[in-house]
Amino acid sequence: MSAARDWLVIGGLALGPAVTNGFARFAYGQILPAMRDDLGWSYAEAGWLNTANAIGYLLGALLALALIGRVGARRLFIFGMALTTASLIASALTRDLWALSAWRIAAGVGGAPVFIAGGAMASTLFANDKAKNALAIAVYFGGGGLGMVATGAPVPFFLETAGGAYWPMVWLGLGAASALAFLPSALAALATRPPKPTDAGGVKPRLPVLAMAPALAAYFCFGLGYVVYLTFFIAWMREGGEREALEAAAWTVMGVAVMASPFIWKRALARAEGGGAIALTSLATGSGIVLALIWPTAEGIMASTLLFGASFFMVPTSTTTFGRKNLPEALWGPSLALFTTIFSLGQIIGPVAGGAISDWSGGTTEGIAAGGAILFLGAGLGAMQRALGRRS
Repeated sequence: MSAARDWLVIGGLALGPAVTNGFARFAYGQILPAMRDDLGWSYAEAGWLNTANAIGYLLGALLALALIGRVGARRLFIFGMALTTASLIASALTRDLWALSAWRIAAGVGGAPVFIAGGAMASTLFANDKAKNALAIAVYFGGGGLGMVATGAPVPFFLETAGGAYWPMVWLGLGAASALAFLPSALAALATRPPKPTDAGGVKPRLPVLAMAPALAAYFCFGLGYVVYLTFFIAWMREGGEREALEAAAWTVMGVAVMASPFIWKRALARAEGGGAIALTSLATGSGIVLALIWPTAEGIMASTLLFGASFFMVPTSTTTFGRKNLPEALWGPSLALFTTIFSLGQIIGPVAGGAISDWSGGTTEGIAAGGAILFLGAGLGAMQRALGRRS
């Protein structure tokens, strides 16, 4: 496969995170205030919908962990894209909390295999060039920023113009956009090669879970902390009296920063062998959260979204790169699936815990602050991870 074709494949694969993360998970933070007002939810109930999505994400990660070695990354990716697209469309067809919860779970079940399988496929490209390989993985995960940019301005302005009760139309629009992304992303997946066999003797290698414990713990903290900010950030801005124009600008800047983040972090990703990149990206993500709280002006909000957006997708990129450098190719997919499973456990707890803290305190500031503190803890844990040494 030529270098130019490899980059086209990465571009197609990156539509996966754009759909499963930018649309199916993160856009809910933009829709949440309208849904909460229209349906009369508490913050805990609103946070529950993202927890439901995270439960589905955990189930999808476990599914990928069990099946990626059997059915292959390409089939899992295509299945996940189809299920996520259908779930987004179905979310427009009900106003019932539990029916919406079911579709949020289904979106998570589809999203995790896309995230895992796409990362595994991206890891096979530019195998002989460490710097290009790290950049390719980062560009893949940075596709989530494309989804955020696509929703950044249209969603708040549509809800402001049409009225919050028209939130189902946003889900329908996200589903339609996902359907358009399905074909090019599926073609990109089919253009990748399957992973190499485990080894000549047919003995399947095992993940060194204990040796990976600091990185796994750091990723759990990331899942627990970052999702609180993304779930309640727009609601926090509304509490401060900010208008839709600033909300749209902040979300769009965040998405652009996500897209730029591979180029910002490419050297750190290429050089790190242990948990250094996990620690640095977690620290930067937590700093972006705290920045908004200590500088709650329009300028501070924009700086917060810029720093957060430039960092948070690089945490999963760092864990993928860690596996790529320290494990044989047959374990890249299972490693990413294990990391995603641990991450999903944190992501399940985060939205409801953040919502409960917000209900108790009478505002979202305390919940968001707790998310930032947990990310700082994750940075410390990531710094404890040592390189495993490549096992081929």
